[in-house]
Amino acid sequence: MPNGEMIESYVPARLDRMPWSRWHWLIVVSLGATWILDGLEVTLAGSLGGILTRRETLGLTDTQVGASATFYLAGAVLGALLFGYGTDRLGRKKLFFVTVAVYLIATGLTAFSWNFASYVFFRALTGAGIGGEYAAINSAIDELIPARVRGRVDLMINGSYWLGAALGSTATIVLLNPRWLPLWLGWRCA
Repeated sequence: MPNGEMIESYVPARLDRMPWSRWHWLIVVSLGATWILDGLEVTLAGSLGGILTRRETLGLTDTQVGASATFYLAGAVLGALLFGYGTDRLGRKKLFFVTVAVYLIATGLTAFSWNFASYVFFRALTGAGIGGEYAAINSAIDELIPARVRGRVDLMINGSYWLGAALGSTATIVLLNPRWLPLWLGWRCA
């Protein structure tokens, strides 16, 4: 508030008293699925480093591979800051869907990268989407899940990241194996 006044609300206390319902499960599944995608993304992208230095792919240098990770992290930090600010102004639900859309579109566009500049641009956008999700997911848990179960739900949702990481590491066995897919295609599918 511009004049420094505090607004008092009974909404959080009412949300804490709500019985566990199908609505809560929908939140848990939605947020958990997003974390699974994040785990999948980070694992797949991390596995690409060696492949992207080959001539049949983007032919990046080791320095460029490292720089692409830096651009991704910078995008995640900026995304968390900008989307975090936006959620307070425009609402968590709307911005949650926007961050997921940014992440999915940027990840898809990464597969069409034609050089280092396009690759790091799309990786930075992917990072921005994921950074925004980090802010939105944990805020949603704090605000929408009753205090009596919040710790367990937080662990369940944030722990689902590792399911995505396991799926990503398994997928690399197929996607990045030149006996099953040509390198020029495998990295783009990953």
